[in-house]
Amino acid sequence: MLILVINAGSSSIKYQLLNMDSDSVIAKGLVERIGTSGGSITHKYLKNGVSDKKQLHQEFPTHVEGMKLIVELLTADDFGVINGPSEIKGVGHRIVQGGGKFNVPVLITEEVKNEIKEMSALAPLHNPANLLGIEVAQKFFPDIPQIAVFDTAFHLTMPPKAFRYAIPNHFYTDYKIRSYGAHGTSHKYVRRQAVEHLNNQEAKIITIHLGNGSSITAINEKGESIDTSMGFTPLNGLVMGTRSGDIDPSVLFYMVRECGVKFEELDDLLNKKSGMLGLTGRSDARDVDEMYKNGDSNAILCLDLYSYRVKKYIGAYIAALNGVDAIVFTAGIGENDTQLRSMICKDLDYLGIKLDETKNIEFSGPDKVEEIQTNDSKVKIMIIPTNEELEIANDTIKILNEIK
Repeated sequence: MLILVINAGSSSIKYQLLNMDSDSVIAKGLVERIGTSGGSITHKYLKNGVSDKKQLHQEFPTHVEGMKLIVELLTADDFGVINGPSEIKGVGHRIVQGGGKFNVPVLITEEVKNEIKEMSALAPLHNPANLLGIEVAQKFFPDIPQIAVFDTAFHLTMPPKAFRYAIPNHFYTDYKIRSYGAHGTSHKYVRRQAVEHLNNQEAKIITIHLGNGSSITAINEKGESIDTSMGFTPLNGLVMGTRSGDIDPSVLFYMVRECGVKFEELDDLLNKKSGMLGLTGRSDARDVDEMYKNGDSNAILCLDLYSYRVKKYIGAYIAALNGVDAIVFTAGIGENDTQLRSMICKDLDYLGIKLDETKNIEFSGPDKVEEIQTNDSKVKIMIIPTNEELEIANDTIKILNEIK
C-alpha cells in the first residue's frame, strides 16, 4: 500500500512516498523557495534496488507548480517510482494546530478544512500553509482520500494544571487560550520506539525534539503526554533557531514602552529574529557550533543558554513524572549535535543521568536506536531518529481502514 505524506510550509513542500507493506520510503523530496526566486526541488528515489536523486532548479510561483512537478517526478519514466497517481491509496497531511477539537487523525472534508482555517490564529506560521497543501493536493489527487494528522493531538492528554494559564477564566472558556504544544507526531513516534527498544511499555520517557523548532515532552507510563514546553503557539519553551522560547511577558511591554518597538513588530521579533539568530546572528546550529569552537563569545553564551534551558525542563519533568526511565534526543540537532547533547547532560549525575562521552561521539545513526549513557547511569540516554512521515502514514492507514 502506497501512502504519500505531505508537509507544506509557507514557501515549501516536503513529501515522502512510503510503501507501507515494508515501512520503506521509495521517494522523498523537498520543493523550496515557492513564491520567491531561486526555486529548487531535490527528489530522492529508490528504483530497482538502487538509490539516486534528481535535482532541478526552476521558479515556483505557487504551490500548484510545486505539486505538479512532484507528481511528474514520481511518475517519470527514468526516475519515477509509480505509473500514475492512482497507485497512491491515501495522502496524509501534517497539520500543526488542531486546537482542542482534533485528538485523532481525520478524513479531510470541507468542514475539517474550515476548522483548520479557523485555528490559523493559533499557528499563523503553519496552519495557512498546511491548508494550502491540502487544497493543492486535492487538485492533483481528487479521488484519493486525504487525511489530516495534527501535531497538537498527542498533547490533548495533558491535565488542566499543565495546559491552563493563570489568567481570568473567560479567556479560556470564550477564546480557548491554553497550552496546546506541538511536535506531537515526533514525540509520539520516538516514545513508541523507546519503549519497544527498552521492552518496557510502561517506561516514563522525556522526549527532546531539537531542531530549528524545539520542544520537550514528559510522557507517563501510560504513553500520555502530561506536559510539553511549547504552549499556546510554538513560540514558548526552549531556545530555537529564530524563536525566543520562554520570556517574561513584561519584557514585551517594556520593549514597546521604552525601546521603540511597535506592538505589531513583536510577533516577527520573537518568532523570526530571536533565538540563536538573535544571540549570534546565525540561526543554524551547525554555524553556531563552528563559532563556539572558534571561541566566539556570543556563540558560547548561546549554547550555554540553550543547553541550560533544556536542562531546566528535564529537571522539571522528572519532578512532574515522579521519576524517569529514559530521556530521548531526536530531530536534526538532537540526533546530530554531539556538543549540545554533552552540555545538556552535564551535571545531571544527582538525577541518575550520566552520559558516556565516547558513546555520544560515536553515535552511528541515522536509522538506529542508540544508548549513550554510562554503565552505571540509572537513566537511559537515547538517540532515536524521528520519522514523522512514517507516523503520519501509519495514522493515515488507520483512517483508511475505518472508512472502508
